[in-house]
Amino acid sequence: MAARLLPVLLAVLLAGLAVLAGAGSAGAHAALTGSDPQQDSVVEQAPKEVSLTFSEQIAVDEDAIRVLDPAGNRADTEETPRSLGSGGAQYAVKLRAGLPDGTFTVAYQVVSADSHPVAGAFTFSIGAPSETSAAVPDQASGGGAVGALYGIARYLSYAGFTLLVGGAAFVLACWPRGAGVRPMQRLVAFSWVGLTAATLAMLLLRGPYAGSGRLGDVFDLEVLGGVLETKTGAALVSRLLLLAAAALFVAVLFGAYARREDPKERRDLTFGLAIGGTVVAAGLAATWAMSEHASTGLQAGIAMPVDVLHLLAVAAWLGGLTALLVALYRGPAVERAAVRRFSRVAFGSVVVLALTGLYQSWRQVGSWSALTGTSYGQLLLVKIGLVALLVAVAGLSRRWTGRLGEAPGDTGALGPEGEGASAPNSTEAATDSAPDSGDGERSEVVVATAEASERAEAERPAAGQGAEAEAGAPGAESAATARVPVQADPAREAQLRRQREAASAATRKKRRDGDPERSGLRRSVLLEAGIAVVVLAVTTVLTTTEPGRTEEEAAAGTSAPAAQQQGPVSLTVPFDTGGKDGKGAVLLDVDPGRSGDNALHVYVQDAGKEPLDVPEVKVALTLKAQELGPLAAPLERISEGHWSATGVQIPLAGSWTVAVTVRTSDIDQVTVSKNVRIG
Repeated sequence: MAARLLPVLLAVLLAGLAVLAGAGSAGAHAALTGSDPQQDSVVEQAPKEVSLTFSEQIAVDEDAIRVLDPAGNRADTEETPRSLGSGGAQYAVKLRAGLPDGTFTVAYQVVSADSHPVAGAFTFSIGAPSETSAAVPDQASGGGAVGALYGIARYLSYAGFTLLVGGAAFVLACWPRGAGVRPMQRLVAFSWVGLTAATLAMLLLRGPYAGSGRLGDVFDLEVLGGVLETKTGAALVSRLLLLAAAALFVAVLFGAYARREDPKERRDLTFGLAIGGTVVAAGLAATWAMSEHASTGLQAGIAMPVDVLHLLAVAAWLGGLTALLVALYRGPAVERAAVRRFSRVAFGSVVVLALTGLYQSWRQVGSWSALTGTSYGQLLLVKIGLVALLVAVAGLSRRWTGRLGEAPGDTGALGPEGEGASAPNSTEAATDSAPDSGDGERSEVVVATAEASERAEAERPAAGQGAEAEAGAPGAESAATARVPVQADPAREAQLRRQREAASAATRKKRRDGDPERSGLRRSVLLEAGIAVVVLAVTTVLTTTEPGRTEEEAAAGTSAPAAQQQGPVSLTVPFDTGGKDGKGAVLLDVDPGRSGDNALHVYVQDAGKEPLDVPEVKVALTLKAQELGPLAAPLERISEGHWSATGVQIPLAGSWTVAVTVRTSDIDQVTVSKNVRIG
């Protein structure tokens, strides 16, 4: 099996790279793709507003877009940027009247749909270029101390998830006896604590990370409240709730399950833990999939479950590998059957990783030039090389495992005892987790043996004393007295116990060092774990790096996002509920505007074309010619005046009637309709 592993993965990798050569674009990470006025342009008259177009949907606040005049003063009206529709990818700010000639600076700081902050600046001129004293803050969102802390917390969250899920899966699927092993319990428990702490840190740091960049805003309740209304905040809160369920799973696994001795009861509990653990693990993985790269762009409905599978495969392989390493170095003997079971789990995980990773790469890179000419593509190549090295080392580990399994008549275990053909004695079992000793401790073995012999000699009755006692000889009383045990000295007993532990540790170390197969497996697994740490670090950097496709699109100055080029449908529906402030319009974007899976964005504006936050908005689509509908769209509030729905199924192309219901108060409500061609 090991010999066939690398050819299979290489074949899959080559096939995927061939797909990359002809792949289309895929969305993730917002990038500025256009503006009006354009960057470095010179206009004759002052425009009424400045608009920015991004490659994907973004979230904005009141200071997301700022325009500064040559003196560095605000030239915009300092209002919240107004959405121009286009799926939330185009926003504009109004400019003040009577602006002077000269060079103006446009600074923007927004959050992309995949949760990453995006910031930048450019200039345009009115009349003629001039000198400018406008200062753009050096501290961009996502940088500085807050950015560094957020990056550390992100890495720790990935590592905690990997060890928590992988360690628990290793115990449940490969080594049930490990549920009662203290080092294994510590590994999983500490992983849960680390993931929980990292998630809390990310929740507190999210506001400053995506906004001000000031560490002092970490405990600002208003900032935290704004975070909880975002997609990322909801994902982090969901992760915390799922971690509460994971705590119950861990408690049962290392509590009731570890103590269960009846085979039937243990089997039933294993089934329940497997089902519950899978649900919790998939839910935890989904909190990443629903808030980062996979949640936006091309084929998001497919990309999110693929991302969940990818994360679960990573945890099963690398987390299980770490658990095996802990078991080999710190725990008691590991059965060879457990190692072979993990070998099969790891092989399946690698296959899943290869397939899902290739799909993700296709979405994020999209072309050969982006693979080799962008930071994201180059990091991806580094990761591919590390994974290939990791697979090669894994093949070496599988070969060591095969050698161990081929030992004639060997049905024992792997671990500190070293000798699998026979069980360890009680002393070695009691001190199984003791650290290995050096040469100085080996000398204590002689002392322990000599002292044990002296004690046995002192307690052994002299020859013939038994007969004297029975005959009532004068020496009988002294013999009986000699047989009365002397009260034990606790300090002496503790010293002897330490000496016995040192002797046992020295024996285990000698046996382990003298077995090349077991030593080879330990070394290869340790090397795998070291490479895995680097792979996880590169993966964390990739999640914060602008994808190659987006970087190329921004560099080329594409005037519209890829989704618009596919023909999205936009329409404006006026409404009047009859109540106070009841007049306005609803802007709807249907993307990609054809039969199948679509995304729907709804923007409610008042009479002055400003965002209007109403209590309720409903949208239903009806195809009267085919008697289809009404099909209700499950809208969710994104921000003030903005609702969206993903996965809206439009089964057929045709002239659809879009019915919009707007409620502006408890009693003021109206439903308006408009026909539109979709597909």
